[in-house]
Amino acid sequence: MRVLIIEDDPAIAANLYDFLEARGHSVDAAADGLTALHLAVTHEFDGILLDLGLPGIDGIALCRKLREEAHLDTPILIVTARDTLDDKLKGFEHGADDYLVKPFALKEVEARLLALHKRHTGKLVSRTLQAGELTLDPKTLSIRFAGAAVKLPPKCIRLLERLMSEPGRVFGRRELETEVWGDTQESSDTLRSHMHILRRALIDAGGRDPIETVHGIGYRLRSDAT
Repeated sequence: MRVLIIEDDPAIAANLYDFLEARGHSVDAAADGLTALHLAVTHEFDGILLDLGLPGIDGIALCRKLREEAHLDTPILIVTARDTLDDKLKGFEHGADDYLVKPFALKEVEARLLALHKRHTGKLVSRTLQAGELTLDPKTLSIRFAGAAVKLPPKCIRLLERLMSEPGRVFGRRELETEVWGDTQESSDTLRSHMHILRRALIDAGGRDPIETVHGIGYRLRSDAT
């Protein structure tokens, strides 16, 4: 998933950012309402984590703007220290999809985001992906190829997950870069180097490369992974 963290506490924002990125998600962050509004309307996100006590535009006003003015239907999970029933009702009234009171467990934040994403897209996010002898469990990030476990860094897992979502389909380079890195890929070689790591790991595990380079376009996963 691509997640936008809107949080003005640097320590909380960093913890959320590091955890979600380590779990294979693509993450952006904003520390004030105006920056968050700009990011939310100019980029596509699968989920938004929203604190209420923000400088510039407070969280409730921002939530209302995203729904009523920008007409975004991106799932919004409010994460805040405000724990009264009135606060919760106000959040839901202005467009929030879920509400989590601080302090929270990082694993619960991810679980709630995945649940919101599942309901929003109508897809079973946690189902095991399979193509031939290659399997990937998005919930545990467990990968096996030809019976052998495959260990990959988070960005490579995200690449593989995207390729496995539609085996046989050709994914353009720019599409994969945007999906995994957003607009922050380090260089034009970033995708190539990560793809090399991914393919090398699959070859080491299964003895063959199930990914095909479509010259001048991008990559695809062979539908039977053989």
